[in-house]
Amino acid sequence: MSEQRDPTASADQGARAFIPDSSTLHRRRRRAVRQFALCVIVLVPWTVYLAVSLPDRFEARYWPLVWVGFDIMLLVSLAGAGAAFWLRRQALVPLSFVAATLLVCDAWFDVSLNVGRGDVWGSVASAVLVELPLALLLVLRARRVLKVSARLAWQRLGLTGEPPPLYRMPLFVALASSRVTRSDVEDGKGGEGDQCDKGEQDGKGDKDA
Repeated sequence: MSEQRDPTASADQGARAFIPDSSTLHRRRRRAVRQFALCVIVLVPWTVYLAVSLPDRFEARYWPLVWVGFDIMLLVSLAGAGAAFWLRRQALVPLSFVAATLLVCDAWFDVSLNVGRGDVWGSVASAVLVELPLALLLVLRARRVLKVSARLAWQRLGLTGEPPPLYRMPLFVALASSRVTRSDVEDGKGGEGDQCDKGEQDGKGDKDA
């Protein structure tokens, strides 16, 4: 008789090979936090500077190139999200968020650049009836895919009950590479920082011993 194999075993072994250890995740987390903090710190004075220095009127060169290029980016993101949905690929999630962001930007620029002009109401109608509802639909669809994927990963980890909301759910790559307990994860305390801190405390305890 031929030996029966779990079809998910090879996939699990392959996934573990790409999961970094807790110390590597901790370094990456700290580096990413510093990068985000730097962006915020730089953007605040830059925004204030633009608010006080930009002129009320400005004649832009290559105006058609600006909008045609923007619409091409929007078209590519929407086409990519549609293709990912058709092929049932996880790329649907980031592509949907990109397309939704571009749609909101499109609505903002259309309305704000036409304030004080006669065709501003056409831009408002386009934003309210087309661009913003489509952006909301893309976000809700991506959120639904994220929740389904999170529930499947939750079950694969052997956790009971329903997973916490997305804003409280830890990264699964951090859970897979740490020694966090199941009760901590189910209580929403299994964040990457908590796990790394536990690892560091365990390491200090070993050294003291």
